Amino acid sequence: MESGVERPSNDDAPFAASDTTPRTPAPADAPADAPARDALRVASVPAVTLFVCTTCKLAGADTDAPPAGAALAREAMRVASISAATGAANGGDPAIAVKEVRCLSNCKRALSAALVRTGGWSYVFGDLTPDSAADLLTGAALFATSTDGILPWRGRPDSLKRGMIARIPPMSFSEDQR
Repeated sequence: MESGVERPSNDDAPFAASDTTPRTPAPADAPADAPARDALRVASVPAVTLFVCTTCKLAGADTDAPPAGAALAREAMRVASISAATGAANGGDPAIAVKEVRCLSNCKRALSAALVRTGGWSYVFGDLTPDSAADLLTGAALFATSTDGILPWRGRPDSLKRGMIARIPPMSFSEDQR
């Protein structure tokens, strides 16, 4: 854990992208408290994950300078940890995880980040600055409370309106769902 924000790994995610049920049923000889543990694990899955590219550099930046994307990721983690502490103090679940990623392949429009939600659309943003962390967390909070799995336009910070690169449908999407 760094900066008070846990960086969960997708390697041990027990759930399919379109639901929150375990992929495999508990074995017959599982302990009696297994369903309770599974329920706790479901509750701990974040509603939204913010991925921040740590290798992004601003145009014209000195090649020896640390990547500005790393500064954006650190600031996003700092803002998220403050939000999580405030949410926990008020009895709320922050429901947002911040993860670093080495590259989002959006170098021409760096700095880059992505918002991902289980069962919802995913969004890639570019043209961000090291000061965009609060905007990203505002967008993540809007996304976490969305009832249709789409990041609302109303209330979305301007940097996330102008800087949207792509909107990617969930795995379960079909055109018939309109």
